[in-house]
Amino acid sequence: MLKHIPNALTIIRFLLIPFILFYIFTGNYILAFIFFTISGITDIADGCIARKYNLVSNFGKLMDPLADKLTQIATLTSLVVVDIIPLWILVIVLSKEFVMICGASFLYGKDVVVYSKWYGKLSTVLLYVAIVFSLLTKQFELTGIWANIDMALFCLALIATIFSLIMYIKDLYKKGFIDKQDLKKEVTVDKKEKREKNNKK
Repeated sequence: MLKHIPNALTIIRFLLIPFILFYIFTGNYILAFIFFTISGITDIADGCIARKYNLVSNFGKLMDPLADKLTQIATLTSLVVVDIIPLWILVIVLSKEFVMICGASFLYGKDVVVYSKWYGKLSTVLLYVAIVFSLLTKQFELTGIWANIDMALFCLALIATIFSLIMYIKDLYKKGFIDKQDLKKEVTVDKKEKREKNNKK
């Protein structure tokens, strides 16, 4: 029974996304905040239970980060649509995720698993905090310094996001997951094939 709890919590996060979006679009930001917070709590509980009881599964490895990213991107997109946050915040987050997806696709062929590091977790936490603060600011119609704090939180989250991307790329390069010798061999073989074709002509 216990072994199914982490995966069940991951599925719950997927199911919470429509509720978060619905309440944002209908202007009930306090309920959006509640469901978004529940999603964050299930994320923490999921990871703690899986690590403590060694219940990490292939389903969890794939779907857990997907649930996180989908929740974040869907929520940010809805906040842009209802004009709570500017579009450039979403663009930066999407750009980072696009690069990460490309990197994950590249590493898939090398049978390499990249585990979450502290800087990746930090960027996720800051982004969650910024979104929560944004929902509360809108719900209680806070202005002035509160709006500035909200934007400052998003800026910190984006700085952490860019930093985490740089560190992941640096870590992959440092550990040699990108084999420069293999790339040189491929170039050499390509040149050799071209020479052979030219000689046949």
